[in-house]
Amino acid sequence: MKNMLDAVAAASRGRWGGLLLAVIAVGVAVAARSLLEGLGRFYYLPMLPAVIVTALLARRAAVALAIGLSIALNLALVAREGLGDAVTNALLFAAVAWGVAELCMALRQLKDRADRLSHRLAAQDALLNTVLTTVPVVTLQLDGAVHRMNPAAAQLFCVDANAVQGRAFNSLVPAFDAASASHDDQADGVLTSTEGHWNGARADGATFPLNIQSGRVPGPDGQDLVALCLTDLSRWHAADAQARELHTQLNKVWRLNSLGEMAATLAHELNQPLSAAATYLHASQADMEKAGPLGDSARRTTELAKAQLLRAGAIIRRMRELLSLEVRRLDTERASSMIEDLGPVLSMIGSAKGVTVRMDLHAEADTVRAERIQFQQAIVNLVRNAVEAVGDTPGSDVVIVGRALSDTHYAISVEDNGPGIAADQVERMFQPMTSTKSGGMGLGLSVTRTIVESHGGRLVVAKSALGGAAFSFNLIREAVGEHP
Repeated sequence: MKNMLDAVAAASRGRWGGLLLAVIAVGVAVAARSLLEGLGRFYYLPMLPAVIVTALLARRAAVALAIGLSIALNLALVAREGLGDAVTNALLFAAVAWGVAELCMALRQLKDRADRLSHRLAAQDALLNTVLTTVPVVTLQLDGAVHRMNPAAAQLFCVDANAVQGRAFNSLVPAFDAASASHDDQADGVLTSTEGHWNGARADGATFPLNIQSGRVPGPDGQDLVALCLTDLSRWHAADAQARELHTQLNKVWRLNSLGEMAATLAHELNQPLSAAATYLHASQADMEKAGPLGDSARRTTELAKAQLLRAGAIIRRMRELLSLEVRRLDTERASSMIEDLGPVLSMIGSAKGVTVRMDLHAEADTVRAERIQFQQAIVNLVRNAVEAVGDTPGSDVVIVGRALSDTHYAISVEDNGPGIAADQVERMFQPMTSTKSGGMGLGLSVTRTIVESHGGRLVVAKSALGGAAFSFNLIREAVGEHP
């Protein structure tokens, strides 16, 4: 019934719906007045309900029409003693009917406002109930005893909520001090411990890190209670530990890669003078043979020196083979996942220079062939260079872009809005031991290029749409098991 009345009211508040309601209401009132004629003479009184119904369901224009129709029909149907009597009664009815209509419309507005407030309170109550159901909350008495524990908190500690009622809360959080939590200065806000977080104890003896926020709330018996909102920090700590471990692994790979590049460079640079020295010693031996027996002793000594030179060259070659970047087996990986896992590491690199490193990665069709750690090392190298390039630039910006380039390739680009790369530096910047930074070893881009080439790609640099440099390369897409 209520829904039907609400539908009628909604229709009546339209322009034509309200006017139609006024006509129908007055028509019904006239019909009722006709039925009551046998009981006595009725004038305007039967018309008043028509005005009230119209005022409750429609707007003022419809109310004015209902009053006007009521007066016109009364003047037509009821004989009056004179014009003055007709005008007086009409004006009196109009004034009374309009006053009653205004009162009805005010009541309707109050009802609408009350309904809206009721809906809003119901929504807020539902939200609060959802929060209280999902967020661990414990209320304590001022002496630290558990007054109530919601199911989420009971699940957090792996205990029965009814069983812990009345127990000291520090049996669940051993270092918790009820006196500090209930103190007026600490009654609202985050409670801190000497370790930076609290350690909760589960029923099986396992411990886990906690964050605790407190607030004073009135209790049912008039006594204040302390409400504690608990946050399990286990996942946050695990993620932090994982980020640190990843950072350590990447630094280790970076050192190994750098050492491999250095060994390769040294092998290349030292190989020529060692070969030349061996050639000179060989020529000296030929000259000593001409001296006959007098040169035998010097020739043997020269042979030993030449053997040591050749041995040094062999050692360098073996070290180069051992330490240089070897070709690794490429696995099936998601490019977006490999880069997003670097989020904490990249944040630390950016925060050191006050630079925010953004990611703009398309996760569709991003399954590629890659060696995860080596690929991540290449990204870290490029981002570190970009951050150092824009660190002193106001409004500095570094963004990692990933897009599916074709059915066979996925493109990665690290872009910045720094000063860019000078044209005469593009060719030599990838050479090992070449650096534009004070104290730099000049191995970062060389290692990165070697990693990219081991993945079947080519590292290129161009002008970024941001105004700085853009280092980009392609990875080979893996069609098997492609993610949608």
